[in-house]
Amino acid sequence: QVVIDPVLLRRELLPLSKVIKAIRRGNQETGASVIEMSESEYMIRLRGYISSRKDLEELGPVGLSPAGTSLYLKDIAEIREGPELRRGVADLDGRGEVVGGIVVMRWQENALDTINAVKKRLDELKASLPEGVDIVETYDRSRLIEQSIHTLSDKLIEEIVVVFLVCLIFLLHIRSSLVIILTLPLGILMAFIVMRYQGVNADIMSLGGIAIAIGAMLDATIVMIENAHRHLEHCGHDKQARIQAITKAATEVGPPLFFSLLIITLSFLPVFALQAQEGRLFSPLAYTKTYAMAAAAALSITLAPVLMVVFIRGRIRSEQSNPVNRLIVALYQPLIHFTLSRPATVIVITLLLFSSILWPWMKSGSEFMPRLNEGDLLYMPTTFPGISVGKARELLQQTDRLIKTVPEVERVFGKAGRADTATDPAPLTMLETTIHLKPQQQWREGMTIEKIIREFDSIVTVPGVANAWLMPISARIDMLNTGVKTPVGIRISGPDLAGLERIASEIEQHVRQVPGTTSVIAERVSGGRYVDIQIDRYNAGQHWLNIADIHQIVASAVGGVNITESIEGRERYPVNIRYPRELRDSFYDVRNLPVITERGEHVSLSELADIKLVDGPSMIKSENGRLSTWIYIDIHGRDLASYVKELKARLARSVELP
Repeated sequence: QVVIDPVLLRRELLPLSKVIKAIRRGNQETGASVIEMSESEYMIRLRGYISSRKDLEELGPVGLSPAGTSLYLKDIAEIREGPELRRGVADLDGRGEVVGGIVVMRWQENALDTINAVKKRLDELKASLPEGVDIVETYDRSRLIEQSIHTLSDKLIEEIVVVFLVCLIFLLHIRSSLVIILTLPLGILMAFIVMRYQGVNADIMSLGGIAIAIGAMLDATIVMIENAHRHLEHCGHDKQARIQAITKAATEVGPPLFFSLLIITLSFLPVFALQAQEGRLFSPLAYTKTYAMAAAAALSITLAPVLMVVFIRGRIRSEQSNPVNRLIVALYQPLIHFTLSRPATVIVITLLLFSSILWPWMKSGSEFMPRLNEGDLLYMPTTFPGISVGKARELLQQTDRLIKTVPEVERVFGKAGRADTATDPAPLTMLETTIHLKPQQQWREGMTIEKIIREFDSIVTVPGVANAWLMPISARIDMLNTGVKTPVGIRISGPDLAGLERIASEIEQHVRQVPGTTSVIAERVSGGRYVDIQIDRYNAGQHWLNIADIHQIVASAVGGVNITESIEGRERYPVNIRYPRELRDSFYDVRNLPVITERGEHVSLSELADIKLVDGPSMIKSENGRLSTWIYIDIHGRDLASYVKELKARLARSVELP
């Protein structure tokens, strides 16, 4: 940082533009072709890049003193190292600022493999960290992935246990259940093999397709085993007769079962016609269910008959010898006789039962997707515009400390503003806090994610801040698709920012009255605060200054401008020029900013421009060429469709648009 002393500039009659020009001219290198010596070429290289603080201090001449001596940069400025203007803050557990980073995964890579590789590399790096420096994981998606896989494994085991018990109770034959127990994992394995070669990852939706298919995958094998038992009741213990009986049983029901499974397989084909978000969301589910059902259909007519020959042997009891079967038949026969003898009564009762569901069906809500419990939460409040970096840091640490007081919270990582990267275009008014919850086994008895969110809402009550508690993955997807971070958003478009803000504030008051609303905040498009400098062209011209000259002086002296860069090996550091903080840190200082003209005249900025404090837009949004603003609404305790329907009706009655 080159901190220019304007008093010294005034003493030496040196305008700021000359200093900037001298620094730029004093940091360059040039080639001058080659010369030939001793049958070799020598390239001529003129060195001159700034590579150290000393080079900057001795840079000159930036001008001549009244005594006629050369002035160097160190004569009029202080050279020091300093940070860039910050537009972001990161905090951990409300204890103070930290440095944060993210890992961006390549398109279509496996998330679990990538996360495990990153963890391995981080473990290697921890050994070389300086004392007192730690790497702390603040968000880890692998826990959600592993829980999803664990859930599928549990359901598979439960299904196998249920099938085993059903075969034992109704067939009184343990070995028959082995046919199903072996067929089910093989069908799922075949589906995974196809997924592997197609590039479909094992995510929540793809695993959900397999979970849906598990029950239907077993139907064909169960029916085939039951039919084989019926044929084997009277064939005795002759091996050849047993094989013929099983073959006949499989031949009887095999083709119908195969085509029934094939029809179920084809029933999901229309899902592949979905496009955009719906297509990307449901295609993995349709793929895996189709693969699993196709595998089950193939196994039912190939492997299942072979396994029946191997395992179904020994004594086969008849249906009548099983007391459970006799009891069920005894209960079923009077019922079937009643329904067949009184068909009209049965149809009337059926219609009445069907009509009884109409009222709850009409009152039931609807949503695009049920809310998935991802295991962690994302706190994304909205603050009023114009917040400073210092206030954003204070607010971030305050909310993080409050969130950390809840016993179910393991870690809180908060971020306000943005890093200097295109992956994170967030203003200071946008706070993002990732809440890493403890495993559910460590929660208080009876606690659920909904109760935790309600407790957060009761604890985190900061004036001017509208709370929004979201699921991390779901929130990111919604923001990518719609640009809105809350479940419901209202966009208002028009030609006038003031009119947009007035209508948005009016709508905000009506939205608060809709049942289910937990928080609502409208963007304050005119909440920016400006020091407005209107240059007087005539007065500026009297001092030989044009608009560009004054812009350069104010931008450099107050805002700080990177005019060149220091080259130190492979590292590059910007060289920034600026006035000292005590001469530019208030409205009074800006008005009295010293300006030195090319003719050596000393004037203040207020003599060249009209300077005043004004309000204006902090951010201007547009869509389809029209100015727009947004209202963010978080809801709880009701479905999305009914809420939006009631909200539309209320706004249609209460708000009159120009």
